[in-house]
Amino acid sequence: MPILKKFSRSLLSVIAVLMALLPRVQAQGLLNPGVLKVGIEASYPPFESYDVNGQIIGIDPDIAQQIAKQMNVRLELIDTKFTSLIFGLGHKYDMVISGMYITPARQQRTLAVPYMLSGASIISWKGGQHQPTNENELCGLTVGLQQGNAWNEDLTQQSANYCQKQGLAPIKILEFPTVPEVSQALLSKNIDVQLEIDSAAQKIVKMSRGRLVISSTTLLYPLPMGIFVAKNNPQLASAIQAALTATKNNGHYTAIMSTYHLASHP
Repeated sequence: MPILKKFSRSLLSVIAVLMALLPRVQAQGLLNPGVLKVGIEASYPPFESYDVNGQIIGIDPDIAQQIAKQMNVRLELIDTKFTSLIFGLGHKYDMVISGMYITPARQQRTLAVPYMLSGASIISWKGGQHQPTNENELCGLTVGLQQGNAWNEDLTQQSANYCQKQGLAPIKILEFPTVPEVSQALLSKNIDVQLEIDSAAQKIVKMSRGRLVISSTTLLYPLPMGIFVAKNNPQLASAIQAALTATKNNGHYTAIMSTYHLASHP
């Protein structure tokens, strides 16, 4: 009889521990307990793209996988148009990680967890007429961007506050639905240059088979890149921050950055 009581007490202790762990994932504010739904636009290497087997690969999926692992949940990636990503937070997916800068406008609508630093590079034709090395040399040029990009406002201000005040022609901005379409416009010479996140710009240049180069000599508009969650879900933001910190502490973050030849940031 004492053995049975001891076993019962042990069983109750195990059940208590399991019951304590169960609401932890639920308390993180996930749409579906046990599943981390992540919004991503898979057309942006090296951040995210499809491989030959139809799997989404890249920096962001790798980081999302490590976060899901730390949270002890299953990862589900949802490929969504870039301009719709923020609008789907809280009802279509739990978080967004898609090569997206943290900007004041996005912070008004979301909670953001920074995960790396980056800036923009200017992509030009190799040996072409226009080889701008910085934003001041963009005056009078047609610059291609992806729709919803953070640099539209930066370039608009650059055009007004620098170009026009210097008596130079304004910057003309053309937006396209996806990054590959911007690159195609550059290769077709429908735009003069393309402005893109540096790591993605390097990938684009490498894939251009020697036709394109990065002409800028320093990073333009450096900003932290973020993981975004709904504004009303601080518990999930805290859980993601804790998972990201654990991923950095255990070395997986550094390994991911090394795989894609990027600097590791604290």
